[in-house]
Amino acid sequence: MNDHTTYMQRCIQLAKNGIGTARPNPSVGAVIVYKNKIIGEGFTSPYGGPHAEVNAINSVKDKTLLKESTIYVTLEPCSHHGKTPPCADLIVKHQIPNVVIGCVDTNSLVAGKGIERLQKSGCNVEVGVLGKECFEHHKRFFTVQNKKRPYIILKWAETQDGFIAPKVKDEQKPVWISNEFSQQLVHKWRAEEHAILVGTNTVITDNPKLNVRSWSGNNPVRVVLDKNLRASVEANVFDGSVKTIVFTERKEKREKRKENSHCEQIEAIYYEVIDFSQNLAEQICDALYQHQIQSIIIEGGAQTLQTFIDTNLWDEARVFIGNSIFEKGIKAPVFNKVPSEEMNINNDKLYIYKNQTN
Repeated sequence: MNDHTTYMQRCIQLAKNGIGTARPNPSVGAVIVYKNKIIGEGFTSPYGGPHAEVNAINSVKDKTLLKESTIYVTLEPCSHHGKTPPCADLIVKHQIPNVVIGCVDTNSLVAGKGIERLQKSGCNVEVGVLGKECFEHHKRFFTVQNKKRPYIILKWAETQDGFIAPKVKDEQKPVWISNEFSQQLVHKWRAEEHAILVGTNTVITDNPKLNVRSWSGNNPVRVVLDKNLRASVEANVFDGSVKTIVFTERKEKREKRKENSHCEQIEAIYYEVIDFSQNLAEQICDALYQHQIQSIIIEGGAQTLQTFIDTNLWDEARVFIGNSIFEKGIKAPVFNKVPSEEMNINNDKLYIYKNQTN
């Protein structure tokens, strides 16, 4: 393993700290090295704040060392004015002579212009160090840029005998198949992704909150498929505490929650009218792109998950196999793929699938 690889791995490690807060910016990691010693590092601040390169440069105590240093970044430094000035200009300003980049930014506002700016100023620029790993880290950003849709994660838990829920329940709450450690991991995922989607039946039978409770982080945007607006406005997902998007065929406005409800933010709920008889997954992706949603977890139920599977509109699937047996119930989605990764979460099995065909 050479030094470039070691420092770029550190960049990726740092960049993970900004997942869930940097969007719509990519969460970049940056490391500054002087004579084989890290003297500065940073990652992208929450949107509107400094980028990774700025935070890394600001963390260097002796700025005179920058003129003899190398800066490593997971993604090509920006060359345009947005909420903050161009990072490429800042690198040039501090006369950092060597720049090592993981992958090129495909955003048309950048797309090689940052590299060109650095090279014209006399910087030695190397591109492609751990390029595959950096691209994987920035998968949400690249999916939006290149495919004009969110990065899509399918997620469900199924029993040993292949069911995701019982047919009939006594209470309006989830029947847990996975263990408490798997459930906490799911909340970590919710904090990392931009949105979470469920269907009408899930709202009616489980009354989920779809928020982050067992982890620290932002609550995702909630997305509900409700063709005929059957879900009650008193459901937890309509409490107005976070932006909620409802896909429906009904054009009339919903009644508001009761006056004694804790909801005072009905304006946080958006209704998108679509045609449920046409390609549902594509319509959802198109609308979410317009809402600038970068990534989404599809949590179910079975019919909703199957819709995305059958359309081949998914990037990743995360499937828990719990320890319980139902014998009868709602069957898990039909999914004939080979996992790229598997692990034990206490007595649960977690299988990770990557879609290489969409």
